[in-house]
Amino acid sequence: MRLPVLSRKARLAAIAAVVAVPAVALPIAFAGRDSGLPGTGGANDGSAYAFPATPDQIPDTPVRVNQVGYLPDGPKRATVISDAQQPLRWELKDKAGKVVASGASEPRGMDDSSGQNTHVVDFSSYRGTGNTYTLEVDGKASLPFDLDPKAYQQLGIDSLSFFYPQRSGIEISNDIAPGYGRKAGHTADTPNGGDTKVPCAPGSCDYTLDVTGGWYDAGDHGKYVVNGGISVAQLMSSYERSPKAAQARALHIPETGGKTPDVLDEARWELDFLLKMQVPDGEQLAGMAHHKIHDVAWTGLPTDPAADPQQRQLRPPSTAATLNLAAAAAQGARVFAQYDKAYSEKLLGAAKKAYAAAKAHPTMYAPDSDGVGGGAYGDANVSDEFYWAAAELYITTGDKQYAGDVSDSTVHKADVFDRAFDWQNTAALGRLDLATIDNKLPDRERVRESVVAGADRYLKIVSEQAYGQAYAPNGGYDWASNAQMLNNLAVVAAAFDLTGEHKYRDGVLSGMDYLFGRNALNQSYVTGYGEKASKNQHSRWYAHQLDPKLPNPPRGTLAGGPNSQLQDEVASAQLRGCKPQMCYIDDIKSWSTNELTINWNSALAYVSTFVADQT
Repeated sequence: MRLPVLSRKARLAAIAAVVAVPAVALPIAFAGRDSGLPGTGGANDGSAYAFPATPDQIPDTPVRVNQVGYLPDGPKRATVISDAQQPLRWELKDKAGKVVASGASEPRGMDDSSGQNTHVVDFSSYRGTGNTYTLEVDGKASLPFDLDPKAYQQLGIDSLSFFYPQRSGIEISNDIAPGYGRKAGHTADTPNGGDTKVPCAPGSCDYTLDVTGGWYDAGDHGKYVVNGGISVAQLMSSYERSPKAAQARALHIPETGGKTPDVLDEARWELDFLLKMQVPDGEQLAGMAHHKIHDVAWTGLPTDPAADPQQRQLRPPSTAATLNLAAAAAQGARVFAQYDKAYSEKLLGAAKKAYAAAKAHPTMYAPDSDGVGGGAYGDANVSDEFYWAAAELYITTGDKQYAGDVSDSTVHKADVFDRAFDWQNTAALGRLDLATIDNKLPDRERVRESVVAGADRYLKIVSEQAYGQAYAPNGGYDWASNAQMLNNLAVVAAAFDLTGEHKYRDGVLSGMDYLFGRNALNQSYVTGYGEKASKNQHSRWYAHQLDPKLPNPPRGTLAGGPNSQLQDEVASAQLRGCKPQMCYIDDIKSWSTNELTINWNSALAYVSTFVADQT
């Protein structure tokens, strides 16, 4: 998440200093931890949750490739670290060691984001298929990869199945998520009384709410409406962009096999929680949404959600949270209409009530300073949230009131693609849906053109970067740089849906290479994907690095990625002076570079399902 000078979400952990809290290891009742995991190499076979056991030390190579694989009919590029000024000879070899393609690299010179002298190899013209290919450049071989039209099929499932073991208030079944079964967290019988009757922070209200359910936001036990909003919206958008594909995608969740597509069943778990965060009728701020619910103090690592001893508190309502509820519920009303009419109507009623409440209380800002026991998620500019909520309500209802609010917004004709979108910058969510979902907005053609223009900007960035990443900020890399890249790629994917031009499809594919190993660290940032993959993301219950009896994060979990600000003790001690791409360490205590969160995985899910649909 992009941070101001000191932080936004940085303060979710920076002020609290999770690492500084005594790590009282409370017992975690994970069931059936299996140490016999599948082997590594190429596209990963097997079901979600199981992931390849990778050695701690992977031989380094200057030839950086997408360690998962490339689509045979898509772009295939690699980056080579070399001081050579002249082109280098490259050879693509199949599993048997036969040379199937060859050529010369393109010298690209010094890459500012990594401090490395680079060459680029383009072997896109080779259209063969198979597994365990290697690329040799100047006598040095890459890690293995596949050329497979289904290279991203399992990732589309795994990245969405990530959300099930993040669920709060429900027992996680070991039969559904092998190795990840645990007791229900934050129910009435847990040490702190759970989330069934949660009081407000002192002085903010005199009632309690049942706010059970929802997803744990990240590696902590907090639940945040503003982060839940963008996350559940991206899951629903993955359904809306391709309903037929979404209906065929079976996830690892208890509800699978029902009449509702699995991705919407998972989204419903979070939508129900968002509705519970709405201030009840009869109260002074009825219709507004509480900003968040979390512990009064940080817990140590590791801590099972079911063993959390800290009192839970509702934090005061905010305009941003209320508009997140309005936007997500309005979209939910749209996607659930054909599957559960009563639920759709309930969502729409909550959305309209929230939107009206936000208009009545337009400046209730959540402070950046409220970061003890949970993330602050402060936001003092909600023009983008108003725009997003109005857009979703208009698309769902066709009501002229909401159309007018969209058109009158200062955001409507602004360049919302001048930076990546995230939980604090949500205008792009409204813009993308206005462009891609049928509606009768008078200037919709201009809206569609703005999305294509944004995608063109990101394509230019991809082409200019030696590592092909869709991200080139001025200065260092931000918090959650990997999610920033994915959200940029979501814009490019939308341009493909709007135009059908294959340069946008290919741009998404090229941009994905960075996440799976074509980067300065030769690192795949998704658990279980690639020879050298992240596996120690910051989490209180996926804490194998601290306790061998506990699991690593499930397969398909995205690490936040390089962050030049180095807010945590591990990163600041070991990465000082790092070039932007080098500011990452796969350590559970490096929450500023290696956390997992629902909104980062929702971005991964949206883009990976788009790519999976391209076979």
